[in-house]
Amino acid sequence: MKAEIVAIGTEILLGEIVDTNSAWIAQQLPALGIDLNHTSVVGDNMGRVMDTLGRAWERSDLVITTGGLGPTEDDMTREAISRLLGEEPYVVPELEERLRGFFARRGIDMPESNIKQAWLIPSARAIDNPRGTAPGWWTERDGHVIVSMPGVPPEMERMWNHEVAPELEGRSGAVLVTRTLKTAGIGEGTVDEMARPVFDMPGIGVGTYARADGVHLRIGAKAATREEAQRLIEPAERELDAIFGNAIWGRDEDTLEGFIARTLGAREQTVGTLESTTGGLLASTLSDAPDAGGSFAGGLVSSGGSEEFAAVSAETAEGMAAAARERLGSDYGVGISAALGPDATVEQPGTFFVAVTGPGGTRSMKMVMAQGRGATKRRAITTALMLLRSSMLEEE
Repeated sequence: MKAEIVAIGTEILLGEIVDTNSAWIAQQLPALGIDLNHTSVVGDNMGRVMDTLGRAWERSDLVITTGGLGPTEDDMTREAISRLLGEEPYVVPELEERLRGFFARRGIDMPESNIKQAWLIPSARAIDNPRGTAPGWWTERDGHVIVSMPGVPPEMERMWNHEVAPELEGRSGAVLVTRTLKTAGIGEGTVDEMARPVFDMPGIGVGTYARADGVHLRIGAKAATREEAQRLIEPAERELDAIFGNAIWGRDEDTLEGFIARTLGAREQTVGTLESTTGGLLASTLSDAPDAGGSFAGGLVSSGGSEEFAAVSAETAEGMAAAARERLGSDYGVGISAALGPDATVEQPGTFFVAVTGPGGTRSMKMVMAQGRGATKRRAITTALMLLRSSMLEEE
């Protein structure tokens, strides 16, 4: 099945918003066995929208649109599809009732312009959208499908996961299943060499990818059914588990903070943090983990000018880690000492030190990045999480 994505909205062309929807949808299609051949962005102009949709309709089996489903005059996705297929839109009473109920529950009179969000054409059916007022359209005729979803990412993603993807699964005649194993502490070249025994296993493909949180190994298998593809993957996954052991810290959507929260929770242990210059980003990241409630003891933030932790050094980071552990009564303490701004005098801008102290002792490390303040802060957080994970594993 050949697919195409069309993002509709002048605000994308003007750079006012970034089209994250197309990238997100593109990541979902391989699992459905659907090949993405084209992506387009088009502004809110009827002629250009129709021209873009017309080309997509002719050359693709599946066209996925985002945006243009609102109530205003420049929301024209429904009108363009109607004109493209030569079909007249009409108001669906059930959709109108649901739409008016949405506004009534909020004590607001519905603007009459919203009525077009209750439209359909003979070749279309509504796609449920409990997160907003705009239902999607599933338009199907002559062996072609247009799936139209809202541009608001939370609405679009929910609609895709609950309504669209289940309908598309199996239509291509094959599905692609992937399994990602996430490793830490080993370089990409070494991971590639270690994984070679599985490269020639039948029916699968294996790739290595360097990421901020380590090196990922992705196993993929294409088959007629999800179950059959999973059976092809399982022997390779078992082999990689045996090869890498504890170097594998997570799979698929796992995060470092999630791994840490789960592991500390199972041990009935906690972690506390003390950060300088990163503004509490490490504490925020740790507290975002689903299982963080019982494992995160709290976070302290020191200003860059704090006399106690003014020096940017490994010794300062180690002192901060010890202070976090003592003041918060946690099993582990993590400290971050950084010089990120252009006025940094002690260290080159972009320098940071992270330290972890725990039952097994204290460890610290230094890193220098020249990619700007935001990127350096994020890297410092990832480095701190990796060092904390390593310290925890040493004490098993």
